[in-house]
Amino acid sequence: MTFRQFAFNNVMRNKRTYAAYFLSSTFSVLVFFIYAIFAFHPSLRAINVNVAVGLHFAEGIIYVFSFLFVLISMSAFLKSRKKEFGLMVMLGMTNMQLRRMVFLENVFIGFFATLSGMGLGLVFGKLLLLAAENILKLEETLPFYLPIQALLLTFIAFMLLFVIISFTTVSILKGNKLIDLIKGSAAPKKEPKSSIALSIIAILLLAIGYTGALIVRGMEVTIAMIPVTIVVTIGTYFLFTQLSVYTIHRLRKRKSLFWKKTNMLLFSDLAYRMKDNARTFFFVAIVSTVTFSAIGSLVGFRSMMTNAIVQESPFAFTYLNEGDKQETEHIQLIKKELDAYPYKEASVKVKKVLIENTANAASIVSVSEFNRLAELSGEKAENIHLQGNEAISLQFEATIGVSPEIDKQESIRLAGNDVVLERKDVIYSNVFADYRPYIIVADSLFADLQNVESEQSYHAFYIKDWKETLEAGKNLTKVLDYYGDGYQFRSLAVGWNDINQGYGAILFVGLFIGAVFFVAAGSFLYFRLYADLDDEKQKFKAIGKLGITDKELSKVLTIQLGLLFFVPIIVAVIHGAVALTALQNMFNFNLAKESALVLASFAGIQVIYFLFIRANYIRKIKRAM
Repeated sequence: MTFRQFAFNNVMRNKRTYAAYFLSSTFSVLVFFIYAIFAFHPSLRAINVNVAVGLHFAEGIIYVFSFLFVLISMSAFLKSRKKEFGLMVMLGMTNMQLRRMVFLENVFIGFFATLSGMGLGLVFGKLLLLAAENILKLEETLPFYLPIQALLLTFIAFMLLFVIISFTTVSILKGNKLIDLIKGSAAPKKEPKSSIALSIIAILLLAIGYTGALIVRGMEVTIAMIPVTIVVTIGTYFLFTQLSVYTIHRLRKRKSLFWKKTNMLLFSDLAYRMKDNARTFFFVAIVSTVTFSAIGSLVGFRSMMTNAIVQESPFAFTYLNEGDKQETEHIQLIKKELDAYPYKEASVKVKKVLIENTANAASIVSVSEFNRLAELSGEKAENIHLQGNEAISLQFEATIGVSPEIDKQESIRLAGNDVVLERKDVIYSNVFADYRPYIIVADSLFADLQNVESEQSYHAFYIKDWKETLEAGKNLTKVLDYYGDGYQFRSLAVGWNDINQGYGAILFVGLFIGAVFFVAAGSFLYFRLYADLDDEKQKFKAIGKLGITDKELSKVLTIQLGLLFFVPIIVAVIHGAVALTALQNMFNFNLAKESALVLASFAGIQVIYFLFIRANYIRKIKRAM
């Protein structure tokens, strides 16, 4: 048997140990390959080159993260195999041969993980392309193609990654004495210690970070983001390395709790487990927080933008004539396209008159025509009644406060007219879709206005199921520009569809990155759990001789596993909720629904993962007893 065969057989004999590492590596390769398939897809690049650029950027993030993920995972596996390595050294293996064996093992795993990831990507390629069409809401299909560029990029990138990691991990074995290798993890551990000062600092840092994130508003959020992130990250590290151990020590001193049933067994080992897993908990919490925040932000942004489009106008189509000589022809074109839809129409005359002593012109509309427009839009506001020189300022909701000449003056004097408008009120509405402020006046005053700078006509078409007008909107936009020569035309369904496509692409990228991060976080927990499995078997085998029942054993293991799986996730959920709240304050948009959906989804996945791992773990422990 050659040395290469020996290394290969060594991997096959440790299938259980390497299974999670192999599958997680395969998943990382698979996701990277999927991104490469999309990024190099000729149809997708033709539709939106920005999506392809975003996918390549996502590949870079995944590649860097995969490097750290594989490196840390491999280090954990090597430490769990120290006793095995010690026996090999006793039988005559040199340090050089040991490092060479580890190098070859890692290269073997990396090679087959790379091939497996690319193979799965090819098998499910068409299915994934179909899914992308629905997620991105693309009008054109994404046909399957042979992704030569994606195959070459993925194979070269990941083989290079595994070779570099193989060279790096062998250094872990340097300097280990034979006695240390033989003892492995059986060497007695020192009593974990904690600092009350650092524990208090952990609480203070988290409190300061949360407070800073929650009290800032608007663009102040971007300024506070970096210092808050740094403070919370340091606080989280001390939370797991110091505060958690200190809390356990305090609980152990409470005799009424410590001596109750199986609590002594639980708390005796808990401090060691928390200290040993502190860095893993910290890493999982930070990675999960990034995942929650990123995906929550993307879902929130998409919801915010689509909501903004919907609120932009209550009308399926609007047409504002600003001097268009083809107005009649354009209106007839719109009506012809809408013949198949049950629509309602309203036309409003708008007069533009200069405000005295300013360079601004006021857009003025009569109260009766505004009431008709408001009624058509479905607004529940009561009809407005004006008489004499009374006037009401009408503001588009997104532009509140941008016209101080109108907003701040109680009296508005119109140039060239012997009239002073007495402002009665300010109302906010989106019945006019051009974002400008309007002034509503009495019908008689509107008819008598002189020195009008220009007259405009505004046409609004209301359709209850406006999303069904997408095809009609596309047909019309082929003829009518949004900002044409002397007119403005808008299709609500087309604007909504454009936002969905643009942010659907970004969300698609973000969801896959989030999936990689979350699977990696779960894999780290799995690695830590099974790295200590042999020691746990020996410990509970000894405890079983003292008479512990199956019910008590299941309870102790469930609590231990629950802490391992949910402590970092609970911390990440709190971090993520604070981050999304800060984002909500930044854009003044309610993200509660989107935040709850994202956080609940990931928490639900973690619960399912926990139940599956718990059942298998308890079965293995009981089988050893």
